[in-house]
Amino acid sequence: MSGTRADGAAGSDGAAGSGSNGALVCPCGSGSDYAECCGPLHAGEPAPSAERLMRSRFSAFALGLPDYLLASWDPETRPATLELDVDVIWRRLVVRDVSGGGAEDASGHVAFTAVARGPGGRIELRERGRFRCGASGRWGYLDGVED
Repeated sequence: MSGTRADGAAGSDGAAGSGSNGALVCPCGSGSDYAECCGPLHAGEPAPSAERLMRSRFSAFALGLPDYLLASWDPETRPATLELDVDVIWRRLVVRDVSGGGAEDASGHVAFTAVARGPGGRIELRERGRFRCGASGRWGYLDGVED
């Protein structure tokens, strides 16, 4: 999954926008304010589960936070650099299935669909991501396969 929107905002289709109280709605699709959802994870708090890490990574793509994406990648599979495509606007995340990835698990899988808009039109990425909880207790993204 790559891409971002330069201003970090989007419309009412599930991506970042302002809620009725003026707060930024989290791009991850939780319906919560960003400051109470993915914001703390982007600021360094550990994700409590593989699903929360997946949601925070989607939000990082939507908001253009490549440093967070790299930091939340498992060291075994992390690329040296990551360049986000500024012409891709990530709009919506749908988590389709979660297996494992909880507080007592060492690994987990999250199947999701991420929807974006690029220069060529609608983009729909369907992936089953693998996550691992490291010795430090922090979840990391290993890899994913499109499904």
